[in-house]
Amino acid sequence: MRISTKGSYSLQAMLCIAILPEGEYASTKDISKNTGISEGYLEQLFIHLRKNGLITGIRGPNGGYTLGKSADKISAGDILRSVEGDLKPTECVDAKYCPAEANCLNRHTWQNLYNGIRRFIDSVKLSDLAKDYNTYGYQEYVI
Repeated sequence: MRISTKGSYSLQAMLCIAILPEGEYASTKDISKNTGISEGYLEQLFIHLRKNGLITGIRGPNGGYTLGKSADKISAGDILRSVEGDLKPTECVDAKYCPAEANCLNRHTWQNLYNGIRRFIDSVKLSDLAKDYNTYGYQEYVI
């Protein structure tokens, strides 16, 4: 399993939005300036994040994006699954029936790995990332 730029960039963009003062909106231009992610790519990512209720947007000269719910209700897992899809290391991990199950020596290992990854990424909240960012400062903090 590998997290693509979609996942990495989505976490960065969501952090940019999460650290804004309450009631402020971030434009794709501002997020692009702060992260180096192109505005076009951000718009593609935001389609998925909006669809899953993680961000909301308003149009207009003072428009932009804000969180769709509280940062402590959004996990890294929510963000990653929104843009990456399911993060299964193999296809058989959560299948109801695996055709090779009787002879598979690794399915249990893959299931344990998948469950551990899910537990971890679902335990990391966007509010935790924002708190860490504010503690360590922009120059020293990398997602």
